[in-house]
Amino acid sequence: VQLQASGGGLVPAGGSLRLSCTASGRAFSSYIMGWFRQAPGKEREFVTLITESGRNQHYSDSVKGRFTVSRDNAKNTVYLQMNSLKPEDTAVYYCARRVAGTWGSWGQGTLVTVSS
Repeated sequence: VQLQASGGGLVPAGGSLRLSCTASGRAFSSYIMGWFRQAPGKEREFVTLITESGRNQHYSDSVKGRFTVSRDNAKNTVYLQMNSLKPEDTAVYYCARRVAGTWGSWGQGTLVTVSS
């Protein structure tokens, strides 16, 4: 399985972006999907996850209320709608799938830069 994230870019503080992550292969709907990010000089951190059906989501405290994760299993795609962006949201954003209790199949990330 390969994951490809896209949709990043440069946006002013307070702006919005929507990221997409498309998976190759089958059984996309069988996996929990997640978004992570890594800011320059920092460790990669968890942002959000969405369960297989899309019914449940979980967010880190830093993005709760501003970001929304969703998925379209028919399109093998998971989305991350990011609103009210802050400069501290600047990072490379990655998607991943949860397999056997661990996150894997890391895709190529997409850079989000929020200007102050």
